[in-house]
Amino acid sequence: MITLLIGKKGSGKTKRLIEEANAAVEASKGNVVVLEKGSKLTYDLTHKARLVDTDAYKIKGYDTLYGFISGICAGNFDVTDIFVDSTFKIAGDDKDALKAFVDKLNVLADEANTTITLLISSAKDDLPADIKATLEEL
Repeated sequence: MITLLIGKKGSGKTKRLIEEANAAVEASKGNVVVLEKGSKLTYDLTHKARLVDTDAYKIKGYDTLYGFISGICAGNFDVTDIFVDSTFKIAGDDKDALKAFVDKLNVLADEANTTITLLISSAKDDLPADIKATLEEL
C-alpha cells in the first residue's frame, strides 16, 4: 500500500511522519525504515527505526530512489514500513514522474508486503488526478 501525506510547506507533514513512524515501530513485528534528505530526524525518531540519509548514498531522481527502496525490500524480507520524508527534495518535483514512481512502488509494495508512505509538498489539486495511492491531505 502506498500513502501520500500531502500539504504545503509548514503544514505538519514531517511531524505526522514522525508520529506514524514511531507508532509503526511499536506495532511492527519487523523493521521500519525512514528515508530522509539530511539528518534532521535523528533525535525525533525512536532508535528502533532505521534512519537513512539519502544524501549519504547520492540518491537523486525517481529511478535512483526506486532502486534504493527496492534494494531495502530485497535485502530485508522483514521490512514492514518505509517512510520517505521530503520526496520532492530527493527525487524532484516532476508530477508526471511522481505518478510513474507511485505506480512502480505499488507493485513493489504488494510483492514485498510493505507499506510505503511518501511526504509530498504539494496541494492535492496539483497532483495527477489518477495517481493510485491513498492521499492524506494536511
